[in-house]
Amino acid sequence: MRIKVCGLTIVDQFLQLDKLGIELGGFIFYPKSPRYVFNHLHAKDIKNLKGASINKVGVFVNETIEDVLKIVDDCGISIVQLHGDETPHYCEKIAEYVSVIKAFRLRDEDDVLWKIKDYQDVADMFLFDTATAGYGGSGQLFDWNILKGLSLNKPFLLSGGIGMDDLVKIKEFIQDHVSDNLFALDINSKFEIKPGVKNIELIEKFIAQFINVKSSIKEINN
Repeated sequence: MRIKVCGLTIVDQFLQLDKLGIELGGFIFYPKSPRYVFNHLHAKDIKNLKGASINKVGVFVNETIEDVLKIVDDCGISIVQLHGDETPHYCEKIAEYVSVIKAFRLRDEDDVLWKIKDYQDVADMFLFDTATAGYGGSGQLFDWNILKGLSLNKPFLLSGGIGMDDLVKIKEFIQDHVSDNLFALDINSKFEIKPGVKNIELIEKFIAQFINVKSSIKEINN
């Protein structure tokens, strides 16, 4: 299980996170987001970013296929995260060129298996986030219990306001069999000084405690 840090806007912080072993770094290409990366960096700045462990994830909301693929090429994006109302056909077209994470914004009463069923064959991974009125993050957790017991048959990321105070919930969640497919935790706003500026020390602390949680689960399973 990995950690994705989303909403990056600073070159030095990308490099710091790479040194910490973060596997996924998210750049938001949604102009309405306070973390819209092109307000801070040029495409060439993003493309020139190289890391030993970290992969660049581009986050898009209802963008045209042509513009997504242009940004993927211009910025050297490894994975595309589709966070809007993209159709299965749209996802399939993007997936012909680059790995795709399809995001789903969940409410407590949602039928998760019904929401994802048409995307099983056209997305490489799913991401589950908290439903909001718009497309931005809420900084709030959704009820992870709606995922427990499900057979998702697809790697997924868990998102939506995850913070330091949620490590006990994370430990409980990863003891359910649905976590067999848990690819990564997606963290963002709870680890920021301000939008787009990460608190690297807090992330480092979270990583250390997260490793301890994983170790304790491994001991239980053994």
